[in-house]
Amino acid sequence: MTATIAKQVVVGVDDDFRVREAIVSLVESSGYASLVFSSAEEFLESGTLAGTSCLVTDVRMSGIDGIELQRRARLVRKNLPIIFISAHRDDAIRQQALDGGAAEFMYKPFDAADLLGAIDRVLKQQPAK
Repeated sequence: MTATIAKQVVVGVDDDFRVREAIVSLVESSGYASLVFSSAEEFLESGTLAGTSCLVTDVRMSGIDGIELQRRARLVRKNLPIIFISAHRDDAIRQQALDGGAAEFMYKPFDAADLLGAIDRVLKQQPAK
């Protein structure tokens, strides 16, 4: 009997379709499973938080923003690795995300190798499920 190894799931939450598309392409080409959502509300209502290995989220989105998404996700998954990506250079928001436990904070346009490196780093730090 062969054991099935579940892929780690990287979830992307961004209101920009092109960013979601880039996350899927990058993540899946690296052997991870991916799911993407256009809003924090969509992600939180999807029921996939429990199976998320790493969350990559934008900061500024309509409705629930990335900082509030981080707060809500951490209520359920205290140690969930979260990587922020933002098009806006705002040191206060960056510090707030890091103080809230963000693993990384990157700016758009992000370099694919840098984002993948950050994902690899945080996933290697996670115990196997």
